[in-house]
Amino acid sequence: MTEINTSHAADTIAFPKGEAAALGMSRTHLVMMVGLVALVAMAPFAFYPLFVVKVLCFALFALSLNLMLGNLGLLSFGHAAYFGLSSYSAAHAAKVMGFTPELAILFGVVVALVVGAVIGALSVRRKGIYFAMVTLAFAQMVYFFSLQARFTGGEDGIQQVPRGQLFGLISLQNDMTLYALVATLFVLGVLALYRITYSPFGHILRSIRDNEGRAISLGYRVNLYKWLAFVLGAGFAGLAGGMKAISFQLASLTDVYWGMSGEVVLMALIGGMNTFFGPIVGAALVVWMQNELASFGAWVTIVQGLVFMVCILAFRKGILGTLGQFLTRKL
Repeated sequence: MTEINTSHAADTIAFPKGEAAALGMSRTHLVMMVGLVALVAMAPFAFYPLFVVKVLCFALFALSLNLMLGNLGLLSFGHAAYFGLSSYSAAHAAKVMGFTPELAILFGVVVALVVGAVIGALSVRRKGIYFAMVTLAFAQMVYFFSLQARFTGGEDGIQQVPRGQLFGLISLQNDMTLYALVATLFVLGVLALYRITYSPFGHILRSIRDNEGRAISLGYRVNLYKWLAFVLGAGFAGLAGGMKAISFQLASLTDVYWGMSGEVVLMALIGGMNTFFGPIVGAALVVWMQNELASFGAWVTIVQGLVFMVCILAFRKGILGTLGQFLTRKL
């Protein structure tokens, strides 16, 4: 009997087994999803609502990157381009064009999808470090465009963005009402990303990551699947950027700066890029650190760097990935 090599199993995104799981979630993931929804529902009563809003926006941003990084092994150093462009577009639509918040966010998502489709078509043919550098180059082009374009406000950005009224009926001036909108969009985004990740499409992405040559030999149009994953990742990043702009009433150059791309990569790595929920944990940790270490001033980046080094050295598979591996051994 031929022995099947399973030594790489711990390095891949685990997905549900069995026919029942094919229709939904595994039992473990169902418990984690229910726990996540419960945590999102209770969080604004334990923490400042806008702080949790920031966590949710960046958690969705990190998940959008992990659609490519975790499933395809494609490291994009330009993911902030879609987050930032959507932020600018949503802010401009709400403040200048008079769009209601849901339409402004949708407009930002569409812009992110279009730009992602163009950049993705030019990037997915590259591999490894070349792919990372190409995406970084395009992101820098977006950054300088945002710096020079009139509608972006240059170094000042777009400030005092009106939150408006949801569907023209529900005012978002109240932080709890705003939180309800962001939390709903976040949960829907997580469910959509989960479905994509564990669909036949997601399985094909992982097969391309593990053995691209074999996927080609089986007749899969590899570059098309890469491009679709790239565009979907840009779209979800755009959703996060649009929510951020409306929530904090600001779109700035920080949103499209290369440092933002680096931060979201760290979120995925720290939480565990080979797990679905890991980037959420990583985003929560990074945002919490930024908030708590703000008093350190210019030293905050050094302190963050030290913490990140410890996390990466101590948790090689990310916090959630290492925890899952430890529990599996114990059981």
